[in-house]
Amino acid sequence: MDERAALRLLEGTLSDAGDDAAVIDGHVLTTDMLHETTDFPDGTTRYTAGWRSVGASLSDVAAMGANAVASVAVYAAPEFDPDDLESFVAGASDVCESVGARYVGGDLDTFEEFTASTTVLGETDDPVLRSGAKPGDALCVTGTLGRSGAALRLFETGEIERANELFRFEPRVAAGRALAPFATAMMDSSDGLARSVHQLAEASECGFELDGESIPVAESVREVATDADDERDLSLFFGEDFELVFTVPKATVEDAREASPTPISVVGSVTEDGIQLDDEALPDRGYTHGE
Repeated sequence: MDERAALRLLEGTLSDAGDDAAVIDGHVLTTDMLHETTDFPDGTTRYTAGWRSVGASLSDVAAMGANAVASVAVYAAPEFDPDDLESFVAGASDVCESVGARYVGGDLDTFEEFTASTTVLGETDDPVLRSGAKPGDALCVTGTLGRSGAALRLFETGEIERANELFRFEPRVAAGRALAPFATAMMDSSDGLARSVHQLAEASECGFELDGESIPVAESVREVATDADDERDLSLFFGEDFELVFTVPKATVEDAREASPTPISVVGSVTEDGIQLDDEALPDRGYTHGE
């Protein structure tokens, strides 16, 4: 059973599961776990790891259109190096501060590889779920895509400082709050744009038609891609960019664009069924934890 099958199994038994975060009495709550071998390439600093680990959970809160309140984390490693630990906490604290939240501590544990498990609490009276997209809505994304894929290439070629910079993404909490009044469905792009639209389609019982020319590709992707096909793969399928993927009624696109502190791009529209990119079937392919 892979991760997605396991999630579907749990959704059948846990009524609050299935979205980017659980919704409980005006609050949203989310948790994530990242491992050195699968999530932190060689050269990732502990500061970047702290930022990225907590940022991943902050992104889930953003996808619900909620304010971020506070985060805790479990830091596990074979041994506790003081500099590494302090750097991790500094990164976790700084990413929280960047979105108006607080990093308030957590737990320490020994483990065979460096692992971080993070939890973030947010608040909203009107969360945006994945299940509200309607045919005729516009499909949009914030920012640009492929940044993390470009970072991985740079880690591989030894451009460590630039790679760490790209790995420290900005959680779109402010954009999520601004877009919440307009969005009919929303999630983050942690698994890649292609997989995200498949997940939105499943939750909203709809389809999508995407326009390849409208997909906003990060400049860093163009710096590392070997050709047009490689650029397309990094921006569509790699994932881990933590941008927002959302739908809005077409009549409110310009209002949403003006409200968002982060640029948004219209990349397609909601249809009755099927998922296509430039009139061809778009594969359900993207980031899978553990691979």
